[in-house]
Amino acid sequence: MKKILVIEDQPEMRRSLETTLEMEGFEVLLAEDGRMGLELALAARPDLILCDVMMPGMDGHGLLQVLRADNRTAHLPFIFLTARADKQDARTGMNLGADDYLTKPVAKSDLLAAISSRLQRAEVQKRRLDGKRGEFKPDFSSPAIFANLGLSRREAEVLLWVAQGKSNGDIADILGLSEFTVKRHMAGIFDTLGVQSRNAAMLRALESMGSER
Repeated sequence: MKKILVIEDQPEMRRSLETTLEMEGFEVLLAEDGRMGLELALAARPDLILCDVMMPGMDGHGLLQVLRADNRTAHLPFIFLTARADKQDARTGMNLGADDYLTKPVAKSDLLAAISSRLQRAEVQKRRLDGKRGEFKPDFSSPAIFANLGLSRREAEVLLWVAQGKSNGDIADILGLSEFTVKRHMAGIFDTLGVQSRNAAMLRALESMGSER
């Protein structure tokens, strides 16, 4: 049973998320603020974290920075849930290492799709790469790691975010491009890497990072 940590300061929203996730067969841990969420994340090691952004004390951005700086939690799938729909706010969260950014109220189908996608990505990464001796820690600091793949500079930048599970819309926001332009770069990536799907491109990227160890 996958374990999901929900960090949300609004009691009604917290209960609603708990009910939805438990009905889908998840084990749910609850925290009402960032400090409590950090303690639970370190103690319980959830498979995924759903977190509000605006909270008293330690907000979601502050919490994510702490988690990403700790080797024990650096690669936990992390999804922001927020009432704010500001693109700059979303870009800030993603630059800190968020895996997704959903605006409340979020439809059940969208929430479950996002969770499924992030858990699958984490499972793929573990299955393909953690079998190597030592812990695999992909370096997402620079697209230069893809220099041996034959991609253009911009394609390498796009692939770096694909490897982190970002959607075309996310990447467009982060890189300041149109979504159409991102799709065009994705087509170039598929052609150069000889793959036919986004997941296959992500795996090639992660494998390339693994080979650089």
